[in-house]
Amino acid sequence: MSDKPLVLICYDLLTPMKGAIEAQGYEVALGWEMTPEQAAQARAIVHAGEHRLDPDFLLGLPNLELIANVSAGYDGVDVPWCRAHGIEVTHSAGLNADDVADQAIGLMIAAWRNIVVGDAQVKGGRWNNQARLRPGPGLKGKTLGVMGLGYIGEAVALRAEPFGLNVAWWGPNPKPEARWPRADSLLALAQASDILVVACRADASNAKAVSKAVIEAVGPNGLIVNVSRGSVIDEDALIAALKDGRLGRAALDVFAQEPTPPERWADVPNTVLTPHTAGGTTDSLPQMFGQAFENMRRQFAREPLLSPVAAG
Repeated sequence: MSDKPLVLICYDLLTPMKGAIEAQGYEVALGWEMTPEQAAQARAIVHAGEHRLDPDFLLGLPNLELIANVSAGYDGVDVPWCRAHGIEVTHSAGLNADDVADQAIGLMIAAWRNIVVGDAQVKGGRWNNQARLRPGPGLKGKTLGVMGLGYIGEAVALRAEPFGLNVAWWGPNPKPEARWPRADSLLALAQASDILVVACRADASNAKAVSKAVIEAVGPNGLIVNVSRGSVIDEDALIAALKDGRLGRAALDVFAQEPTPPERWADVPNTVLTPHTAGGTTDSLPQMFGQAFENMRRQFAREPLLSPVAAG
């Protein structure tokens, strides 16, 4: 029996990390293949926070000490339950915020200026002068509302200002230090916004918070961009509003179900869709993995964790 700590991978997307974890000096097992002996020995899980870890599964790991999320989000992990059962939870704190914000701005521009539509017109031989005689709106002077002013939301807001956009935000907790005005509610923010960027941390409290009413408040000339989680938006209401013209446009990197079924979007107009790629770049991913590894090292050395999930 090895004296190396045993670390589990419980999400198949992270299977390529197996060698990198072993290189840190750990034994590694895949959660869906582990033996009862491995379940009894497992001391940590390296995880992507959007993937649900069922408490019933965790109960079968009696020596589990740590869930180290390589992602910023941890909505698939029941943090209060873990705390009550002596399991620490860490995450990637702010390391990919710039990358996610870059993609949010890219999605915004692509959707607002019909860049994807234009690309298809050129490649499909449908370029004609009539298209140029139907100009759309510019960005300068419009209002961009940010739902969630954490690392990502702040990075989005900072990037928006050079475009001449007016920035406002809403989140459940006031931030007196914020340089942008906070709306009275999410609905009020949507009513004031030409563009609503969803950049909040997802949890049970904000499931489908971007509701039919919020979507319609953004309106037939407005745009919703989501780089948070698909759970934050009522996706059925969003699709219906796009089809009916009650919402102008949507640009999404995250979806209620991932991968999202392509047929779900086949007849939905005015969308720009990317496959949950905002948070991962060759620059940020090594830092995120490194932070997870450092949290494991500190846990096993009984040192303070580098990026624990905040209480509350």
